[in-house]
Amino acid sequence: MTLKTIFENPKLTLTQIINMSVGFFGIQFGWDLQRANMGRIYENLGANPDQVPLLFLAAPLTGLLVQPIIGYLSDRTWHPKWGRRRPYFMVGAVVSSIALIFMPHSSVLWMAAGLLWILDVFGNIAMEPFRAFVTDKLPDSQVNRGFIMQSMMIGLGGSVASALPWLMKNVFDLNNTAEQGSIPENVKFSFYIGAFFFFAAVLWTVLTTKEYPPQDVDFKEKVLESNKGFGGGVREIFSALRNMPKRMQIVSLVQFFTWPGLFLMWFYYTTAVAVNVFGGKDAADPVYAQGADFGSLTLAYYSVITFLFALVLPKIADALGRKTTHALCLICGAIGLISVAWVHDKNMLYLCMTGVGIAWASILSMPYAMLSGSLPKGKIGIYMGIFNFFIVLPEIIASLGFGWLMKNVLNNDRLLAVQLGGGLMIIAAIICYVFIKESKKDDAVLTAKLEVEEGRSV
Repeated sequence: MTLKTIFENPKLTLTQIINMSVGFFGIQFGWDLQRANMGRIYENLGANPDQVPLLFLAAPLTGLLVQPIIGYLSDRTWHPKWGRRRPYFMVGAVVSSIALIFMPHSSVLWMAAGLLWILDVFGNIAMEPFRAFVTDKLPDSQVNRGFIMQSMMIGLGGSVASALPWLMKNVFDLNNTAEQGSIPENVKFSFYIGAFFFFAAVLWTVLTTKEYPPQDVDFKEKVLESNKGFGGGVREIFSALRNMPKRMQIVSLVQFFTWPGLFLMWFYYTTAVAVNVFGGKDAADPVYAQGADFGSLTLAYYSVITFLFALVLPKIADALGRKTTHALCLICGAIGLISVAWVHDKNMLYLCMTGVGIAWASILSMPYAMLSGSLPKGKIGIYMGIFNFFIVLPEIIASLGFGWLMKNVLNNDRLLAVQLGGGLMIIAAIICYVFIKESKKDDAVLTAKLEVEEGRSV
């Protein structure tokens, strides 16, 4: 039992909830900027489509280690001035912002891949403790409001970041083409703006939000345990991995098949639009550049759909149950990805991305809602890091093996890769609906009681 079960956190005002969520706007800004543009940057620097997955490999490999370690450490951190989670927000934001500034100046593939690795590592350091931040700060009666606010920030940050290259070209008239080996001006300035918003948004949360001292009665013991060294932390992480609750094992399998669909979209979607829908040839082709910018704009649109759908998602989940809601949302996303290959009118891509936006809203919340109540309260940070294994592992597998598949089976067809991601998402939906068991009592519990971990930005 913890003191939190006796002394409820005080309710926060709407302004306070907004302040504590603004940092997520910046973090998501950084994530979506790289997702919408890294495939294009790699191809601008001379990568073939079958090489792109491997260039994403270093980041998830490191994330596999960073996420549980940061969760473990943030559970055991307390500073009278900086608090428990905010030191991690700040360090992650500073380094990530620097990486964003240097990214569009990459002159060779290894430099871009290295900066993406730094960006992913420190983006995770900034993002990981945000999941525990909500339950640290809010009483149970306001957790739903905190979740909705985080989802709004995710949708807002993602939509602006993804639209930036199009805006830089069509509003500010910056060049969207460049010679092979260079990055277009509209992409460069998008990354500069992203660096500013990442740092400024996290700084806003750090300066406007105070943290409560840890309320775990065994907090001091946990800190003493952490002083046993790196080995003690590793043993505890592996112990938690071995003792994963049954519900977590099944939801993790759903995640394992869900995320490849998203990764393949982020790897190939914008370049697939540029080549397959617009008919562009390479980075120096204005038609290719126009298509890539339009692809980024439709990614911005799906973030808007996520923002709007998050407002009604809790009511839908309350009516249908969480597993049914998530399965249906994943099917919507799968249809959106698969149907991209049948698009002849570029504006139909908005309809495809509507399905993806619905799925993304659910992916950000329902898996964590289905874990509600099954995780030990004193180890949420560790278990959330472990849960993210099943987001990172698919990216590692895709990075290692999909290049061969792309070259030898899919003939470097980017649209087929996006469609395959949709097929994997269908498998995830089936596993979710068939194998996750929910009692009527579970279905009756308001989705408002989502745990902190609901706000993944990945």
